[in-house]
Amino acid sequence: MLSWEISIEKFVNFLRLERALSSNSISAYRNDIKKLREFLATNKQAVSPTQIDFDHLRDFLHWINELGMSPTSQSRVISGVKAFFKYLLIENYIEKDPTELLESPRIGRRLPEVLTVEEIDQIIGAIDLSQGEGQRNKAIIETLYSCGLRVSELIHLRISNLYLDKGFIRVIGKGNKERLIPISQKAIKEISYYLQDRNKLQIAHGCDDYLFLNRRGKQLTRVMVFVIVKKLAEKAGIQKNISPHTFRHSFASHLIEGGADLRAIQDMLGHESITTTETYTHLDRTYLRETIIEHHPRS
Repeated sequence: MLSWEISIEKFVNFLRLERALSSNSISAYRNDIKKLREFLATNKQAVSPTQIDFDHLRDFLHWINELGMSPTSQSRVISGVKAFFKYLLIENYIEKDPTELLESPRIGRRLPEVLTVEEIDQIIGAIDLSQGEGQRNKAIIETLYSCGLRVSELIHLRISNLYLDKGFIRVIGKGNKERLIPISQKAIKEISYYLQDRNKLQIAHGCDDYLFLNRRGKQLTRVMVFVIVKKLAEKAGIQKNISPHTFRHSFASHLIEGGADLRAIQDMLGHESITTTETYTHLDRTYLRETIIEHHPRS
């Protein structure tokens, strides 16, 4: 009979050597399995990992739900437990996977926070152009909103990937995938003004091609962009909880409201699945109602 101690250590070694997971990920998996073991001990069920069946796991789900865990945390634990039993099955310690019919709790899909065009104008209006970084920050906001970039894509944007005369920028997104994104004339203008200021900087070694730099001539960090956005939103009196990603949400939302095709937006955002794009778009009920009234044959 395979004991808990031996099975957990074998599983951990599998994660470390075969799947090459980080120490943090391995620790999370170990904790997930320990929760299942804790449940069995609490309920005086002295069973080994190879003796666990679906009924044990169903009771375990009920137990972690009663602990007050969020659906997201419950899903994390269930994912870890499933991985553990899949390993036992692969190694022939068990003949049937008891987690096969185990379902994770439904996680509600939250609509992302979206700014109106007026709120974006308020944020841009709050930028003090007399400050050294003023024009840079204006170019940053316009680029985020005009192109729907992730913050990681923004800070890695290179001058050699700007095709401003053709109205496009080249972005390296997730999975090192490249995409060409149209850029607005407004953003082009603000970038052009910023480049004049950038030329006056003493640029640090290795940062020559990065578009957005800090005052020391080094590449901007994700944290710095977050700080810039938060401070401008606060100065503009925007009460919403926003981040650089909010401009990406707003980009998609405003394109949809303007009648843009969802597939085109999917390409511009760099999403593999159209379902992901749908979560970034936020259609308000007024717009939805007006669209149906305008286009439905019975209206």
